[in-house]
Order: sequence, then structure tokens, then C-alpha cells
Amino acid sequence: MKIQLDDKVIVITGGSEGIGAEIAKTCAACGARVGILSRDQDEMQSVVDAIKAQGGQAMWAEADVTEDDQVKQAVEQVAAQWGRIDGLVANAGTNGTWAPIDELSPEDWRMTLDVNLTGTFFAIRHAAPHLKKQGGSIVVMSSINGTRTFSNSGASAYAASKAGQFALAKMLALELAQDKVRVNVICPGAIESAIHEKTEREDLDSIRTPVEYPEGQIPLIDGAMGDPQQVANLTAFLLGDLSAHITGTPVWIDGGQSLIR
Repeated sequence: MKIQLDDKVIVITGGSEGIGAEIAKTCAACGARVGILSRDQDEMQSVVDAIKAQGGQAMWAEADVTEDDQVKQAVEQVAAQWGRIDGLVANAGTNGTWAPIDELSPEDWRMTLDVNLTGTFFAIRHAAPHLKKQGGSIVVMSSINGTRTFSNSGASAYAASKAGQFALAKMLALELAQDKVRVNVICPGAIESAIHEKTEREDLDSIRTPVEYPEGQIPLIDGAMGDPQQVANLTAFLLGDLSAHITGTPVWIDGGQSLIR
């Protein structure tokens, strides 16, 4: 049984690198026409070129997900290119700054919430009118943090943003069901990605709860991080017809990491 996304138009925010880029390539390999939304033109072009080299169809549209008008314009570009939108992956995100709550600046708090939660809202807000025309699927990329894990010291803004995405997806799963639009949530654990190196960590030793995992934190694979391809495979499944009766459902993809943390 193969995941078929033939001729479906999928919009992916943050699709220029890491998990988002892998999702874009996997969806294209399953037959979808892929629209990548991000800020970095060179990175987006690189992903589009890779997809086209494999015979797939892809385009990019520049947008900062924290800017409502930019997201609207980018979504409309994809819809104009292919005449419809069948799926949205709200993947754009940041780890932001991890710090003690009394040292976390209002600016850092707002930045994390703006990218992760408000950016998800903007993407769904502008994709929804297109999805309602024929039905479709929305996949929100949340995290084990804020949904099942609360032990990453200092990640208060990040966890709050991911919990917000989780709740938003469940609300919209019911709201959009009448329009045959499904909304599901993916909650990755530690996955190989450049996002870890971009995390700002400040003065965490003073608030960290000491816990040691001699065999590593991920039981299924002896502590090693997961592969972006594994997340991409799950995303493609939730976008396609094989998951036609699944909505409002979170899936934790973490090798059991959140069960011990």
C-alpha cells in the first residue's frame, strides 16, 4: 500500500530546511504539487530544484509567517499557480530562547509565540477558504514539549506555543469538519535538525531538574535522534486519503522519549 497524493496541492510553511524540506520532498515523491513558504529564497530554491530533479512539481513563495499579509500573499500565489489547495502543513517554527522565567524577556517570549502559534494561525486562516472548496487536510507540527513533556528547563515560551498549537488544532478539527477539512497534530521528539543549534540557552543550570538516563532518552533507538524522513512519512500519511477518517488526533513521534520524560 502506497501513500498517494497525486495532483494534490500541498502548502508547507518552513519548507526550506530540516523537517519541512523533507516533508516537501516526500509529498512531491508521493505525487503532490508542493508550495514552499519560507523567508530564505536560496534555501527554498534548493528544495524546489531537488524536487524537480526527481520529476516532481514544486514552487516557492517568500513569506515571514509572523506577517499576516505576507502569508496571505504567499498562499494566494500557490493557489493561483495550481488552481486549488488540498493540504497545509503548518511547520514553520523556532525553539526561541530558553531561560528562567524571570530572565526571559518579553521580546523573546513574543517572538517564539509569534512564529510558532500566531504563524500557524495565519497559515490556517488563509489556507482554510481554499481547503473548504473541496475538503482537505491540515497538519500542525507541534512537539512533545507542552503536550506530554514538561522537563526541558527554561523552554516555557516554546512549550506554551506548542500547547497552543495542540489546542488550536483540536478546536479547528471540529469547526472545519463540516467542510470535510481534517486537522491533525504531529508531536515530534528529538529529531535531527539544525533547529537545535539555533536555540538560545541562558542560565539554565540554576533551574534544571537533575535527571540521568544511562541508556539515553529515546528507548526505541538507544538514545539516538529520530530522522526527519520518519516525520515526513507520517505527515504524508495524514495528508492523504489513507487517513480519511482521522481528525483532531495528535500523534507523538519520538521513539518513546516522552513516556520517560
